[in-house]
Amino acid sequence: MLKLDDRDLKILAILQREGRISKAALAERIALSPTPCWERLKRLENAGIIEGYGARIALGSLGPMSVIFMQAELESHKSEDFERFEAAVRDIPEIVECWAIGGGLDYLLKVATRDVDSYQRLVDRILNMQIGLCRYYTYIVTKPVKVSPFPPIPASLDP
Repeated sequence: MLKLDDRDLKILAILQREGRISKAALAERIALSPTPCWERLKRLENAGIIEGYGARIALGSLGPMSVIFMQAELESHKSEDFERFEAAVRDIPEIVECWAIGGGLDYLLKVATRDVDSYQRLVDRILNMQIGLCRYYTYIVTKPVKVSPFPPIPASLDP
C-alpha cells in the first residue's frame, strides 16, 4: 500500500472537486513546484488511487430519469453463482452501482432507467438471463436528499 502524506491527501481532495484544474494551479495550491507535483500525481495514478477523471452529468437535464434501488437475493450461495451474477451485472449499463452486502440479502443495486416501466423490463430481462436471482425488492427514489460523489478524504493518516 502506498504511503500518503498531507500533500498527497491535499492533491486528492482538490482533484476530487476540481478534476480539470491545471497542473500548475494544483502545484501552487499545494505549495510545490510543478515537476514534483506532477510526479506525485503520476505516482497516485500508477498506484490506482486515482482511478480516472470524468464529468458529472446532470442526467435529469437530458430527459426523465428514475433512480431505483434493488435488493437482490440469489438462489444459491456457491462462489461460482456469485461470480456469474456479478459478471452479468457488470454488463448491464442501467445498473450503475452494485454492492455485495451482508445481513440477509446478497446485493444492493442502484439502477438508472428512463421510468418505472423501463425498470420492470430490465428486471424481466435479468430474470430471463437465469443468473441466479430468486428474489428482489424494489425501492423507487422519490427525491434525492444528499448525493455526494466525493467520499471524505482523511485529513491525516495518523491514527
